[in-house]
Amino acid sequence: MTDSASTLDNAATGTPSISQAANDLRAAAGERAREFVHTAESKASAFKERAFESAQQLRQTAAEKSQHLRESATEHWQETRVKAQELHSSAEDYIRQNPTKCVLGALGVGFLIGLITRR
Repeated sequence: MTDSASTLDNAATGTPSISQAANDLRAAAGERAREFVHTAESKASAFKERAFESAQQLRQTAAEKSQHLRESATEHWQETRVKAQELHSSAEDYIRQNPTKCVLGALGVGFLIGLITRR
């Protein structure tokens, strides 16, 4: 009977019972969990935005670099073509001016290559 009397005393004095304290604790834990979920969602959203912005910047930088490399390669290719054409023209001129030297030189180079490949 003392238990029921103490319960009545607690109710009369305004002190919460154990079940009321458990309910309050459960409600506080639920509120904390909702706050945690909200915070996690907002941080995840911010992280997603930063990752998207970083990816966009990286993509833009890569596009700029590839365009620069493409232009540089095209420029070098054009320079190489011009040099090759000049070399071809000068070789043709030399061969026309010195046909005997060129034929004997080609014969000598062929002979050396033949000796090397025989071994």
